[in-house]
Amino acid sequence: MPPAPVRLIPGAKRRLLDASPSAEDPWYINDHTLIRDADGTWHVFGIWHPEPADPLGENLFLHATAPDLTGSEWTIHDPVLHARTEIGETHVWAPHVIHHDGRYWMFYCGGRADHADYRIELAISTDLFTWTHHEGGSLFADGYDARDPMVLRDGERWLLYCTRTSEPTGGFHEVGVRTSTDLVTWSEPSVAYRSTVSGTVGGPTESPFVIRAGDGWLLFVCESGEYDRTLAYYSRDPLHFEDAGQVDVDLDEHCAEIVTDPENPARTWITGGGWDRGGLTIRDLEIRA
Repeated sequence: MPPAPVRLIPGAKRRLLDASPSAEDPWYINDHTLIRDADGTWHVFGIWHPEPADPLGENLFLHATAPDLTGSEWTIHDPVLHARTEIGETHVWAPHVIHHDGRYWMFYCGGRADHADYRIELAISTDLFTWTHHEGGSLFADGYDARDPMVLRDGERWLLYCTRTSEPTGGFHEVGVRTSTDLVTWSEPSVAYRSTVSGTVGGPTESPFVIRAGDGWLLFVCESGEYDRTLAYYSRDPLHFEDAGQVDVDLDEHCAEIVTDPENPARTWITGGGWDRGGLTIRDLEIRA
């Protein structure tokens, strides 16, 4: 297969947000999401927990706001969507927020004691501050530690990507993809990308994020075997990516998110965070397709 017909050119990295209460009380921000509201204010939600790393103890999401992404001071608000221990949630991971039909939709992972029973959950808000869980309960459960949902619109359908394994108790690390027309009822999963690596925890398919790139699509995934490394794959089909489509680029972000400027869709940023990383970083990511 010829090289991917797309180039990724990252810019200089800078600190975006450190939400630690103080230098003596450091907190990390891991999997996260950014969205701009109708007034132009940027909101970030993400896993937020005191150092050191304690993934199974991550039981709430950071909420912070800033007027822009170019160096403004962030305001830290009350955390949102605490783990619901009364229904068996032990931790909450990896929020992803979109805006549709006048509301904000947050998809996230609700962790359980049984790693084969992790749930993708949905909460809805009109103002990004008050969230209501979907009355119908969990959207679905999936293979070992199914997590890191990401949702995008493709014509008349919605696509939801998440990290999973080929069997509920472990197997090949995969990015699964499901389709929907209403953001609530989702198809059974198909495999958008399958790694040659198998296991349970972690793996090279964490934090999937898919964007359009010219006449094709780019899939970004976190290679957790090398903590600060994100890989990118190109495909003409948003439902199917292969190793042969890997893009030659060095991205040393963990839990990367791709952020597009609503006022200038040609401008794109990549953000990163993680344990012991002092919060979030951001840099421009030029996409030449």
